[in-house]
Amino acid sequence: METAQSRQQAAPGAFAAFARFVLCGGGVGLASSFAVVALASWVPWFLANALITVVSTLLATELHARFTFGAGERATWRQHAQSAGSAAAAYAVTCGAMVVLQQLVAAPGAVLEQVVYLSASALAGVARFAVLRLVVFARGRSQAVTTALPVHATVARASAPAGPAELCRAA
Repeated sequence: METAQSRQQAAPGAFAAFARFVLCGGGVGLASSFAVVALASWVPWFLANALITVVSTLLATELHARFTFGAGERATWRQHAQSAGSAAAAYAVTCGAMVVLQQLVAAPGAVLEQVVYLSASALAGVARFAVLRLVVFARGRSQAVTTALPVHATVARASAPAGPAELCRAA
């Protein structure tokens, strides 16, 4: 049986995790684009997009939990909710960037729209990676550290000078 400490050691570094994040997220995103088109032939596009977005977010979160951040375990419902929140924030950033572009440029060309969208998407993706690594999937790493802390904390407390209450009782 694998312990939290051995999972901690197996967790990839930031660069490897980012590469996996791009691979998993990009792969799911690419597959999703084809799935939306296929599903939209049977249902309205907005419904197809909504359904595929939910499914792809769930799938990507599972991949990030098991592969990207080295946990090797299924994502919890809390991690799914936090991941969905970060995906919604990323969506808001890209939409906001496009709204700002429309306000600044009366008739932006396709190239400018793509540059703005992809730039906002890249910025949102880096921010989402940071949130997933440092918040959503950080518990696996922090649990291993927390497991080791009580021993160190006990040693530190035993060797620390007595507080005022202990000094008064000793006198």
